[in-house]
Amino acid sequence: MKTTLMLIAAAALLAACGEKPQTIGGAKQDAAPYSGTGKPFVDAGWKPGDKASWESHLKARGQNSQNEYTKTN
Repeated sequence: MKTTLMLIAAAALLAACGEKPQTIGGAKQDAAPYSGTGKPFVDAGWKPGDKASWESHLKARGQNSQNEYTKTN
């Protein structure tokens, strides 16, 4: 009886230590990033689906508003 109980306890402890599978996942990219979200809160001058304007707005945002060097100098 004691041996059976010890085996069940050992099996339960070992099962609790099992590692979950680590699969590559994350956000599903089923649409191009420049296709837009369909919401009205977009930058002025940008039209959803226009890759060139999306790239230019992304470049401008990176140079002007998200560059700490230009903010401090």
